[in-house]
Amino acid sequence: MAKEWFEDWFDTKYYHILYKNRNYNEAEDFIDNLLNYLKPNATAKFIDIACGKGRHSIFINKKGFPVVGYDLSKESIASAEESAKKDLEFYVHDMRQIFRTNYFDFALNLFTSFGYFKSSRDELNAILSAAKNLKKNGTLVIDFLNRDKVIAGLAPQETKTIDGIEFFISKEIKDNQVVKTIEFTDAGKKYKYQESVKLLSLSDFEGYLNKGNLQIKQVFGNYNLDLHSETSDRLIIIAKKVG
Repeated sequence: MAKEWFEDWFDTKYYHILYKNRNYNEAEDFIDNLLNYLKPNATAKFIDIACGKGRHSIFINKKGFPVVGYDLSKESIASAEESAKKDLEFYVHDMRQIFRTNYFDFALNLFTSFGYFKSSRDELNAILSAAKNLKKNGTLVIDFLNRDKVIAGLAPQETKTIDGIEFFISKEIKDNQVVKTIEFTDAGKKYKYQESVKLLSLSDFEGYLNKGNLQIKQVFGNYNLDLHSETSDRLIIIAKKVG
C-alpha cells in the first residue's frame, strides 16, 4: 500500500527545519492552564498521543506526573528520547492501534495531531484506541483547529526562509480538507511535500467520541481556555470516559 503523506514527511529533516521555531512558551502556558482545569491527583498518569518531539510530555513530567508519549515518526521519537527517564517514556506507535488498556488517567492529543487519515474508519480507530488507553472516568483532551476560523482566514500562499532554505507554501481547501503544499530546493535538488488535515467539526468529534463511550464535558476555544465560538482560534474538547 502507498504510504500516507505523514509517514514520509514527518521523518524528513526538512519537516523539522520548517517547524523548528514553534512557540514553546505558548505550549507551556496551555499545559499550565489545562492542568489547573483538570486538577489531576498526584499519582495521575498521562499519555501524549502523537507527541512529536515531546514538548508537552516533557513539561507535564516537570510538573511531577508520569508521562508516556508516542508518535509514528521515528525521527521525532529519537529526539524526544533524549529527555526520557524513569517516569517519562517515549515509543514509536501508530495512534490507530491500542497501546495500553485501562492504564492512564489522562490521554492528550494536542496541537492538531488528528485529521490526517484518509478514512473515517481510521479516525474512529484512533479515538477508540485513545479511549482504550484510559481508565474508567479517565479524561481525553483533543486540541484541534477551529474549522470555521481556518476557512475564513486561509492564506493561499506564503514564503519562509529557514536555515538558508526558502520554503514556498500554498494552501487550499479541497474535499473538506486543508491541503498544504510545501516546495523548496536544497543542494540543487527540488522537493515537494503535502500536508492534509480534515476540517472536522465539533459534531464530527462528538460522533466518534460517543462510539468510544466518551462524553464531552467542556469545549474551549483557545489556550487560555475561554469558551469556544465560531471565531475561536482552536477547538479544545474535554471528554470523559463513561464506560
